[in-house]
Amino acid sequence: MDRDISNKQTEASTGDKSSAKNKAINRREFLAAASGTVAAFTIVPRQVMGGAKYVAPSEKINVGYVGAGTQGIRQLMGALPKTELKIVSICDPNKDSSDYVAWSRNEIRNKVRAFLKKPRWGEGQRGCRCGREVGRKIVDSYYAMNTSSGRYKACSTYIDFREMLDNENDLDAVYIMTPDHLHATVAMAAMKKGKHVITHKTMSNVLYEARLVRDTARKEGVASQMFCAAGNTSTPTICEWIWDGAIGPVREVHNWSSRPFWPQGMTKYPREKPPVPDGLEWDLWLGPVPHRDYHPAYTHAVFRGWYDFGAGALGDMGNYSFYQIFKILKLTSPVSVEAGRSQYWAIVDNLWKKQINKISFPRASMIHFEFPAREDMPPVSLYWYDGGLRPPKPRELELDGKDMPEEGLMFVGDKGKILAGFSGNNPRIIPEKKMRVYTKPPETLPRPISELDQWIRACKGGEASGAGFENIYPFAETVCLGAIALRTNRKLKWDTEKMRITNSPEANDLLRRKYRKGWEL
Repeated sequence: MDRDISNKQTEASTGDKSSAKNKAINRREFLAAASGTVAAFTIVPRQVMGGAKYVAPSEKINVGYVGAGTQGIRQLMGALPKTELKIVSICDPNKDSSDYVAWSRNEIRNKVRAFLKKPRWGEGQRGCRCGREVGRKIVDSYYAMNTSSGRYKACSTYIDFREMLDNENDLDAVYIMTPDHLHATVAMAAMKKGKHVITHKTMSNVLYEARLVRDTARKEGVASQMFCAAGNTSTPTICEWIWDGAIGPVREVHNWSSRPFWPQGMTKYPREKPPVPDGLEWDLWLGPVPHRDYHPAYTHAVFRGWYDFGAGALGDMGNYSFYQIFKILKLTSPVSVEAGRSQYWAIVDNLWKKQINKISFPRASMIHFEFPAREDMPPVSLYWYDGGLRPPKPRELELDGKDMPEEGLMFVGDKGKILAGFSGNNPRIIPEKKMRVYTKPPETLPRPISELDQWIRACKGGEASGAGFENIYPFAETVCLGAIALRTNRKLKWDTEKMRITNSPEANDLLRRKYRKGWEL
């Protein structure tokens, strides 16, 4: 019989919350045990029940999915085919609207059509349609395709993630695809209830919250994961080359992105006060950020450009490349950070007047991080560029007659250079003649499985994800420090043990956010 749950906002559970948490923890321990020898006596092996890919219902990981915007819908379609997962609830403060920003006309609609094998899905709609009701319909339609009856109506919806956590007692895990300013808030609430957590980057757009999330994951013992290209198979290749001495000791790294694609560099908040769209709970969208009137300039993809809501180009893209850089060079926390940023001047009363920006990330920036020596590696400088900025074209590319790529990653060693795609794909020693004569070392490092599969494995008591919160904290911290450097005009010295910028009291004020009452962490 099909499970039929009302898709209206439900009231918070009045039951014993501690017993619900214990129930979730006990079920998680059972899932972990199921991968060991004890399971052989309690569960029929999946190979017997239906083939090597079959997963018995008792082994599925029940997931609450928070955030159904464009990226949320894209990743929802990646998560649903995972037979180890069961999406049981969708949460988003927006019900259903067609004002989202996509990569191309009808991008999301066409992807949903192909995914659900429904060529007329969303026929007649205008714009890019997302929201919790869209997410629910995708979940129910996909699971219906895989039932004998062809019917399924079991995915609940919530406006408030806190109510989802209170009411959905069978949840094992929470999948977070909200704007950046809510990542830590949702993750903290989930982990404190004993739920595994996977989140879109970045860990938080505030450094204090990133550290709090790391510490809570460690305390609660849950499986955690942040999407940051931790499944890149080129990373162990570069590790093997550099650790083999292919280019000698590395003293510089350059990483450049073509982002931002969204508006940045705003010097004033919008003054208009349009009505809140029907179906959007603006107060819940704001979450911990102090109240301000609704404006579409804050929502959807545009949130990335504001200090309060996003993490700029570095937070959006740097996580994908920094995971690789930190792993390859065995980096921990930086000791200093310094940033340069684009400026904007306006003509006011026939006079040039510099427009001071204290509210949004710049249109372009360059950030320099310094890291100390570690193990057998010397101190290294990491240079980040965005907004069309990039390092000078190296002589090695001149020799090859090649242009500087629009985005890229370059390791500079005492004996040569390795150039790769933005997050390390397609690595090669330059110039080409050096690559041709280089004898590659044997592949001794394991190649990673996909990020989602790493998390699933960890949820079932297996090996921890390479991008678990504790593993990624050093570069999550580094990204947050970069954002602080963009808001100051001096080189900052960082003491990670004391969690303090030692030469700028005003910069320390940016380590935390000002919380709206009731949302403090």
